[in-house]
Amino acid sequence: MSYQSMLTVLTKSGADDTALTAQGLAAQTLGSAQDWATAEEAHLDVLCLGVDRSQAGYYYAGASAMVFNETIQQASGEAQALEELARGRLEAGGALRWGVQGEVAQSADVGRAVAARARFADLVVLARPYGAGRGMELESLIEGALFDGQAPVLVLPETSAPPRADPRVVIGWNESAEALNAVRAALPILRRAHQVHVCVIDPAQHGPNRSDPGGLISQYLARHGVKVQVDVLSRSTPRVSDTLKRHITDTGADLLVMGAYGHSRFREAILGGATRNMLEQAQVPVFMTH
Repeated sequence: MSYQSMLTVLTKSGADDTALTAQGLAAQTLGSAQDWATAEEAHLDVLCLGVDRSQAGYYYAGASAMVFNETIQQASGEAQALEELARGRLEAGGALRWGVQGEVAQSADVGRAVAARARFADLVVLARPYGAGRGMELESLIEGALFDGQAPVLVLPETSAPPRADPRVVIGWNESAEALNAVRAALPILRRAHQVHVCVIDPAQHGPNRSDPGGLISQYLARHGVKVQVDVLSRSTPRVSDTLKRHITDTGADLLVMGAYGHSRFREAILGGATRNMLEQAQVPVFMTH
């Protein structure tokens, strides 16, 4: 198994951002996606998405058509500018196989546009959705790829080093179906890793795996040729994500692999949750599936 087809999505980062800021984020995301596609010898597809942020029916009668036309033109211009940026960088990028396509979508339909392409990608590479100057559609990109697209997603922090040939990886393991899906999807990376740490925080005191937390997943990985060790930790911080973040630092990990949204998305959005906390705080790329 290997990643043969990778997808990244470029969009203007926020309605109030300058063109320079927006293109800076797009260029950073594209550069990281190029690095990952080159490392995996994969084909890279780039979707340049112009977002129409108007709200139909919000304007007074007679103005809607005029406003709609103007916002569509603006979104088309954004998509075209991102296409030009992507083509210019990719044409100068060497032997990487790639394709670029522009599209316009309303803000409420961003997830569907991404999902339609993510369904046919082995891995989707996207920018971190939270932080200063990040538009709300960046979260929709991730959710569209994860849920409707059913694709693994690699979420990049603000500064991301090129992927190493033999990375150190931490797996956030809680025996959930989401975590197992993430491990299986990440196998091409895990097999070449220098070391994989299966991190189990506050393991269950009852159940079939209570005497050997992380034992079955480490056996599964070892049979795939992965250099793996199990780290059982006590939660010494109020949030599980804080303990996991500290372990990433202590091990010098280059990548975190975890399941996404163990609770409902609504509950995660209201209360926070490990998924949102890790996306907000992690200083390394986060590999997720649902």
